[in-house]
Amino acid sequence: MDALSDHNLLGESRCFLEAIDHLIRFAKTDATLLIEGETGTGKEIAARAAHEFSSRQGKPFIPVNCGALPESLAESELFGSEKGAYTDAKHARNGLVTEAHNGTLFLDEVEAMPLKVQVALLRFLQDRSFRPVGSMSVRYSDVRIIAATNMSLERLAKNSEFRSDLIFRLNVLPVQLPALRDRGGDVILLAKVFLRRFCKQYSLPEPTLSQATESWFKRYDWPGNVRELENIVLRGLFLCKSAVLDIPLPEGLSEVAATVQSLGSEAHFSIAKAAAIVDFELHYLQRVLHQSGGNVTQAAMLSGTDRSAFRKLLRRHNLSAEPFRIKSQA
Repeated sequence: MDALSDHNLLGESRCFLEAIDHLIRFAKTDATLLIEGETGTGKEIAARAAHEFSSRQGKPFIPVNCGALPESLAESELFGSEKGAYTDAKHARNGLVTEAHNGTLFLDEVEAMPLKVQVALLRFLQDRSFRPVGSMSVRYSDVRIIAATNMSLERLAKNSEFRSDLIFRLNVLPVQLPALRDRGGDVILLAKVFLRRFCKQYSLPEPTLSQATESWFKRYDWPGNVRELENIVLRGLFLCKSAVLDIPLPEGLSEVAATVQSLGSEAHFSIAKAAAIVDFELHYLQRVLHQSGGNVTQAAMLSGTDRSAFRKLLRRHNLSAEPFRIKSQA
């Protein structure tokens, strides 16, 4: 369990322990592993732990963010290319599949993989054979595939945005990482672990969490999950001026309370909760865009989410970063 305790895969809730139990059991095989979970739940950490618990420990662990691969070069990035295969291909080059030989290839945000590359991946998953771009020769790589997604691949397949046959190849051993809001007291356990770790890292005296902070930690929905909690604890620690760490409510929660109150007591719980989440997300996105001057990459870093997930939130709320850039330059 040391490989887990050294990371953020810590918790005592039943749903979390079940997910970790599955992860450790599945780590002992070479079958393809699919890790599902919201942004910030620790999918890459889980993938690294699965690699460390496997017989491939000590061999390469190659992570690749499928959402960051240029569509025109995605296939050559994964499977390599021959000299002259495309413009500027002045030399033959190995792909990530070859770099991960005897180890593990981690495909993060696999839902963002271009459809053309999905076909090549499907073929590779069948017998670990592939052809570099521009090559007629078939090559092989002994590599375990671990994929991760924060979206429903089945829903994407219904919209023809993901190949349904590839889902069956990826979803051999599924692990669902639970959202932090569903993990009960784990939020306080993790907050204290982060606090102790940061105090040691930065040689700071360790404060105690105030009761008010623990209270809203337990009530908060944590859209950024464990990553968001880690960022909030770190910011709070640097701003702390006493032996008690009192982290204020994030701006926007007061607007959420007003939204719920306006619905009236007759509103169904699920309706009130959904409205509160929408209202909070909107105010939160506006705030970090303002803080970053409309820089989406910086705003994503401030929020503790990756850039593609942050852009999805912007699209969901029909928000553009442009007005915030104009204000910041005024």
